[in-house]
Amino acid sequence: MATRRYAFGRVDEATHPDSMRATLAEFASTFIFVFAGEGTGLALDRIYKDEAFSAGELLSLALAHAFALFAAVSASMHVSGGHVNPAVTFGALIGGRISVVRAIYYWVAQLLGSIVASLLLRLVTNNMRPGGFHVTSGLGAGHGLILEIVMTFGLMYIVYATAIDPKRGSIGAIAPLAIGLML
Repeated sequence: MATRRYAFGRVDEATHPDSMRATLAEFASTFIFVFAGEGTGLALDRIYKDEAFSAGELLSLALAHAFALFAAVSASMHVSGGHVNPAVTFGALIGGRISVVRAIYYWVAQLLGSIVASLLLRLVTNNMRPGGFHVTSGLGAGHGLILEIVMTFGLMYIVYATAIDPKRGSIGAIAPLAIGLML
């Protein structure tokens, strides 16, 4: 079994065109995901005002997020790896697939992409704010934490199995679709 090689990064990595292109791809793909996903939530909230979402509306929201992530990962997969999520970047760093410098660049780009998307949504929706997600009544913060851990593990498992693992062969477009549907 080959050992993983961890790297801090090359001296020129901070200014190398490939690194800049990959960082910009992470910014753009995270922007697309947040803008499309949260924009759908705001649109549903606007349509149904004070009513609780029905099962169909929740399914619409889930599919909007899934297809937004599918599109974002597909668009940036061949440039940056299509991480879109800081947890995926962390997993790639721990797995020895990217350097520390590149991981930091990706995290900053992902954070800025989500902030810019959120601010632009507030601007174009006249200061609407998303309702947010919460654990259903009767469940505590511990339950929510366990749910987040299990779902993040599931996401990372799918990402590694379809997009990162070098033994997987060529999977093509199925990787971004599987990742999006896992969300």
